[in-house]
Amino acid sequence: MAPTRWGFVSAGKICNDFKVALDTLPKDEHQVVAVAARSLESAQKFAKTHDIPRAYGSYAELAAQEDIDVVYIGNIHSQHAPVTTMMLQAGKPVLCEKPMSVNSREARQMIGLAKEKNLFIMEAVWSRYFPAYKKIRDIIDSGAVGEVKVVTACFGFKVGDVPRLRERLQSPSVIINYSNYCMSFAAMVFEGEEPQDITTSGHLSDGGDDQTVTVVLKYSGNRMATLLCCLSANMANEAYVYGTKAYLKIPNFWCPTEVIAPDGTHQFPLPPPEKPLNFVNSTGMRFEAMEVRRCLQEGLTESPLMTHAMSLQIAGILDQARTVVGVVSDQDKE
Repeated sequence: MAPTRWGFVSAGKICNDFKVALDTLPKDEHQVVAVAARSLESAQKFAKTHDIPRAYGSYAELAAQEDIDVVYIGNIHSQHAPVTTMMLQAGKPVLCEKPMSVNSREARQMIGLAKEKNLFIMEAVWSRYFPAYKKIRDIIDSGAVGEVKVVTACFGFKVGDVPRLRERLQSPSVIINYSNYCMSFAAMVFEGEEPQDITTSGHLSDGGDDQTVTVVLKYSGNRMATLLCCLSANMANEAYVYGTKAYLKIPNFWCPTEVIAPDGTHQFPLPPPEKPLNFVNSTGMRFEAMEVRRCLQEGLTESPLMTHAMSLQIAGILDQARTVVGVVSDQDKE
């Protein structure tokens, strides 16, 4: 079977890690054939580092290539919507880095266009495709923890002056940057059910960025998810699933390699990288690539693991949370 031919949008840190992750998979299954960046020099440097045949200094040039099966959107998230739209208009399936968009309006437009053109689009919430998440789902479905009553997840780092997180025009919100992981975990456990009530509390920095945010989701049957995200402290970065019989603990739940369950600890080691990584456990991005290939081979336009409905639900919850805390992006004003 022919390899899945990837085109990369951006030559930044996350794209580096995704390429290194792809390199842990068979070359007859995944090949990166082109990369585009805002400057040709950046694209050429990335291509040389990663042995990619072609480099372009504009995203439009990449969109025009006919030998690309799917485009990975890895640029700054405020540009996800316009660049994804460009690729979809050119007939390209898309794996869009999370968060898919700045707000739910953009997400609806992107998914709507993909459906209109009958093209695959998937949000790259990489944690959702890890084997550990399948194990969590299997344990819950087996009844080993009983009826799930509560989910908790906390995520955050003291980021200091990291430009991507501090540049308001690019990335205005801890809710956008971090809460996606927590929301996705809750959506996985509660199988995409719509929360009946959403309660948000948080505070802004002097510059108008949200620093700490707590979101409580209430589901049917008085089941709850409590989600805490923070940019000013180093969090435990753990998730728990509490049931009427037992509980699950998931360390590093956004890129987990183990699940601590009633019957012991289940390990899911990752392959080592062949080149340096920018982020922890990034070879785990291989699993979302495997899911993209599977979906394309089966002619699917969305993944059952991270459906369009889940992406839209999470975007909507994030909209509400940002409104309560008082975070407004330029895209919200359009």
